[in-house]
Amino acid sequence: MMKRKSISAGKASLVLVLCQMISALDVPLDSKLLEELLQPPTITQQSPKDYIVDPRENIVIQCEAKGKPPPSFSWTRNGTHFDIDKDAQVTMKPNSGTLVINIMNGGKAEAYEGVYQCTARNERGAAISNNIVIRPSRSPLWTKEKLEPNQVREGDSLVLHCRPPVGLPPPIIFWMDNAFQRLPQSERVSQGLNGDLYFSNVQPEDTREDYICYARFNHTQTIQQKQPISVKVFSMDSLNDTIAANLSDTDIYGAKPVTERQPILLTPTGSTSTKVELRGNVLLLECIAAGLPTPVIRWIKEGGELPANRTFFENFKKTLKILDVSEADSGNYKCIARNILGSAHHVISVTVKAAPYWITAPRNLVLSPGEDGTLICRANGNPKPNISWLVNGVPIAIAPEDPSRKVDGDTIIFSHVQERSSAVYQCNASNEYGYLLANAFVNVLAEPPRILTPANKMYQVIADSPALLDCAYFGSPKPEIEWFKGVKGSILRGNEYVFHDNGTLEIPVAQKDSTGTYTCVARNELGKIQNEVHLEVKDPTMIIKQPEYKVIQRYGQVSFECIIKHDSTLFATVIWLKDNEELPDDERFLVGKDNLTIMNVTDKDDGTYTCIVNTTLDSVSASAVLTVVAAPPTPAIIYARPNPPFDLELTGQLERSVELSWIPGDENNSPITTFVIEYEDGLHEPGVWHYQTEVPGTQTTIQLKLSPYVNYSFRVIAVNEIGRSQPSEPSEQYLTKSANPDENPSNVQGIGSEPDNLVITWESLTGFQSNGPGLQYKVSWRQKDVDDEWTSVIVANVSKYIVSGTPTFVPYEIKVQALNDLGYAPEPSEVIGHSGEDLPMVAPGNVQVHVVNSTLAKVHWDPVPLKSVRGHLQGYKVYYWKVQSLSRRSRRHVEKKILTFRGNKTFGMLPGLEPYSSYKLNVRVVNGKGEGPASPDKVFKTPEGVPSSPSFLKITNPTLDSLTLEWGSPTHPNGVLISYILKFQPINNTHELGPLVEIRIPANESSLILKNLNYSTRYKFYFNAQTSVGSGSQITEEAVTVMDEAGILHPAVGAGKVQPLYPRIRNVTTAAAETYANISWEYEGPDHANFYVEYGVAGSKEDWKKEIVNGSRSFIVLKGLTPGTAYKVWVGAEGLSGFRSSEDVFETGPAMASRQVDIATQGWFIGLMCAVALLILILLIVCFIRRNKGGKYPVKEKEDAHADPEIQPMKEDDGTFGEYSDAEDHKPLKKGSRTPSDRTVKKEDSDDSLVDYGEGVNGQFNEDGSFIGQYSGKKEKEPAEGNESSEAPSPVNAMNSFV
Repeated sequence: MMKRKSISAGKASLVLVLCQMISALDVPLDSKLLEELLQPPTITQQSPKDYIVDPRENIVIQCEAKGKPPPSFSWTRNGTHFDIDKDAQVTMKPNSGTLVINIMNGGKAEAYEGVYQCTARNERGAAISNNIVIRPSRSPLWTKEKLEPNQVREGDSLVLHCRPPVGLPPPIIFWMDNAFQRLPQSERVSQGLNGDLYFSNVQPEDTREDYICYARFNHTQTIQQKQPISVKVFSMDSLNDTIAANLSDTDIYGAKPVTERQPILLTPTGSTSTKVELRGNVLLLECIAAGLPTPVIRWIKEGGELPANRTFFENFKKTLKILDVSEADSGNYKCIARNILGSAHHVISVTVKAAPYWITAPRNLVLSPGEDGTLICRANGNPKPNISWLVNGVPIAIAPEDPSRKVDGDTIIFSHVQERSSAVYQCNASNEYGYLLANAFVNVLAEPPRILTPANKMYQVIADSPALLDCAYFGSPKPEIEWFKGVKGSILRGNEYVFHDNGTLEIPVAQKDSTGTYTCVARNELGKIQNEVHLEVKDPTMIIKQPEYKVIQRYGQVSFECIIKHDSTLFATVIWLKDNEELPDDERFLVGKDNLTIMNVTDKDDGTYTCIVNTTLDSVSASAVLTVVAAPPTPAIIYARPNPPFDLELTGQLERSVELSWIPGDENNSPITTFVIEYEDGLHEPGVWHYQTEVPGTQTTIQLKLSPYVNYSFRVIAVNEIGRSQPSEPSEQYLTKSANPDENPSNVQGIGSEPDNLVITWESLTGFQSNGPGLQYKVSWRQKDVDDEWTSVIVANVSKYIVSGTPTFVPYEIKVQALNDLGYAPEPSEVIGHSGEDLPMVAPGNVQVHVVNSTLAKVHWDPVPLKSVRGHLQGYKVYYWKVQSLSRRSRRHVEKKILTFRGNKTFGMLPGLEPYSSYKLNVRVVNGKGEGPASPDKVFKTPEGVPSSPSFLKITNPTLDSLTLEWGSPTHPNGVLISYILKFQPINNTHELGPLVEIRIPANESSLILKNLNYSTRYKFYFNAQTSVGSGSQITEEAVTVMDEAGILHPAVGAGKVQPLYPRIRNVTTAAAETYANISWEYEGPDHANFYVEYGVAGSKEDWKKEIVNGSRSFIVLKGLTPGTAYKVWVGAEGLSGFRSSEDVFETGPAMASRQVDIATQGWFIGLMCAVALLILILLIVCFIRRNKGGKYPVKEKEDAHADPEIQPMKEDDGTFGEYSDAEDHKPLKKGSRTPSDRTVKKEDSDDSLVDYGEGVNGQFNEDGSFIGQYSGKKEKEPAEGNESSEAPSPVNAMNSFV
């Protein structure tokens, strides 16, 4: 029986009809046959649709076609017949339709512009070419224009316009200088797609007079040049010099420096633009920006990613290039230009359209009379193209009617064609972006069978390999092919042969008895023909004695054997190679009939030697390694893996068994312990080896169990203690006979995917398990517990069958049985499955809720009837959600929560509820399909609970004996608040807690002033809220009452030190001169080793400078500042992370112009200074005399009388404020620690700063930081009009304060 693919009987008629509709003859590419058969014309070569020609050369419009008989050609021009005989300049090539228009001998290309179309015609039809549009190329000159020089300021943007003449095709633009050198381009300077040259910002080096735009017209090989463009860049330095030279000395001059600018887009303009591109083209998008520093361009696609592997960036990322665009590339593309000052962006909306492109182009049909066929023409595009048909170049609507032809949109259906139905059909698919034109002929032929394979052809193959016997044929109608063996042999059938559609006979495993004469017979209704071929099966070539590994002493002699066995009718040649190359041309190498001998061996003879045996049908090889040593090898036992077994032989072939024997290879000094036998199934899994069995190392024969319908090959692997050998060469192949399947599919299941179906699935048998050809399955089912017959269906080798129209979720008995062409497998076992589930119909009833406590509830419900579940019961889902809080009465977004309870459970716990809230819930049953309807919503309320902690506790306004407490209500009151509980207790220096005091505060309060506290004492506070249920969690805080009103008590040093509450630096004041500034401040908080001052130029990106100040000082002089510059400054205390003052801004004085006269060099100024110095000296002498008369000046008493804690003398060594001491008490008093006995401090005294001792904010300092002004014990402030006292400073006081 011939090997064919089988189909079920129920589908056979439909498949036959479809085959008849689409069948067509394949004409073999046989030159003799093609010369004899009639064939309509086919266009084989034509010029492009858009044909741009060189106006200086002859125009050649190609049109070549083939057909039988040879076609004749004609042309149309602009839709009308083009009579070439009337134009002496036009000729047509012989036996061709190609036109040659003579331009070089007086013709003008412009006169032949137009649309041309070629028609190739013979008695079987007419084929037409595309519309070929002829246009001569143009390279016009640049128009004359007067170009003004471009004068631009440094840093500004600039665009140099090219505006090339319009050519055909468009020219290629580039910029060069007078020396014909390309102008360098960069991120700053680049050429746009329109040819213009863009400068993001100009630099002085851009000044030149030879910016020249060139246009190259490739078609005519000409280059046009624009007039040179001049650019002059004015730098700021040169501009300042120019201005200064034209201004008087009293003028204020100076051009603004080059200012940095954020990006703006030079092209495209605006914020959005659009672009349309055609499918398959290259999409180019461009963004060029101005700005300083030069902006960097980045591209993104909104709502998607740029296509990988097709996206490229050009022109310094200013151009986005996407290759081979498709409709999926449509969208918004955003370019972003960015520098350090900001960014600008532009969105380009890209729409990808498409000229028509083929989905299915029509193909030639060769039919027999009375046959059916179809021509299909399917194209796509955007917009969708219009499909129109022509026949022999004429629109089908006006062409002669053909009763066998029916047009159905993009398809022409042919029924019962006749020879007169032969024609060439044209399909035209067009939209606004282009068109496609395809020719496809219908050739109706009535031809008796022909066999194209030469008669008595001889085929030779090696045994156990496939044999392919050709029978190339042609006929119309298509002939049927049969093969016979021998002159009077019967027709060949059976599994040992494969019959191909092209007539070839395949013998998968040719044996010696396959030798003989084979006859191929081709017949159709017009005749019959036969041809004989011959097959010879040869013995394989083998190397029965292979070369072996050799170790030879230098200058010795070595020989490699290569004894072969081959078919006596084949000529064998033996070739020796060294390291896969020819043997050296050396007389020391002697090649014999069966060996290779090397005389006088040297070190360079080391390598691998290969013996290759070739016949006309096969080739085998074997290799061995030669090792050359300096001395005889030391005798030693070499242990290695065994050599592979060889000479495998199959005997005693039966349907289910065979005997395999072999010869062991060399043990290599380690006994063989095991032989492993593997098999290959050449019919189902060629090239894959499987484990079969293993035997002891003393056994060299085994009886193997076999399966039916398997093409077996075996190989043997030897194993010793060292390892496994290489596999042996495969044995000869043995194809077992077919049989019924021994087993049925496994893992049979029945699960419905829809409420009205049953999907039966199984694991298919492998080809090895099939036991024969034509593997199929018998699928049977019946409803369980119903007196019903089995329903069965036989399906192909698949793994699923769907039963439709079943009741919802009922049990079925299912079985799947395997069968092949020889019969059925044993009766299969039954499995139980269910048809598809549907959503449950009934909601759970009698839903009850028991509130356990304020955060937990228990819900009960009655189970639904199992019949209403309509599927596998998976459990119940409880949906619950908070409706509102009973304490706040404010609704919020409903967030439903879901709890699932598996199985047939009828209760569940709802944890995590919020106290004092109103909730709703419902219950739903769940099966494999989904959830059923919800039960009616059940409302329940949770009781009050204890509140959360207050949202915050803040302690402010510390005084000597009071603290102010402020708090926020709890985030979750969980009920009605009835009060707050405040507890507090003092903490001493050893961190021991004092007695606890408790205060109850009404719930509507949010602050409390706690009075009658001890001064300079740390307190710990515990604060919580209460509902009727109880107290909530508490929040704790610590605070300290102050020692005096000038500062905060320093906590004791030690473990568990509490961070001071209110350190601060305030009253930062600045007094600036031209190149320096005095900074002063006030500090409240714990002692610190150092302060630090950070300052920098306002608005600059430069790093700020940092100065360290001794902790005993509260001012610093910043030197080396730039005149006329705004600075920012702040003060910080080391040791307090992130703690610093607020920023202050000051500006240094303007620099004096260099041309001003230095006052210090004027004589009148020097004289005045000398007079002042003399007057001061006299006053000092008078004061000194008065002091001697009055005794010691009572500084100590004076200071104590004023009791100003801020007044301290200056140390002479570093100019910082020192500390007072007397003979009785040498302990220093810390700044801010001196307090009068009554522990009161006047506010106006404690707020003094260094500025108060000068002349207001503008008090003067010397450059070394010393203070100029009165430093007396205390300053009296006059209330009148807010002005300070005009009393002159006392020089005596000044001396006592600073000396």
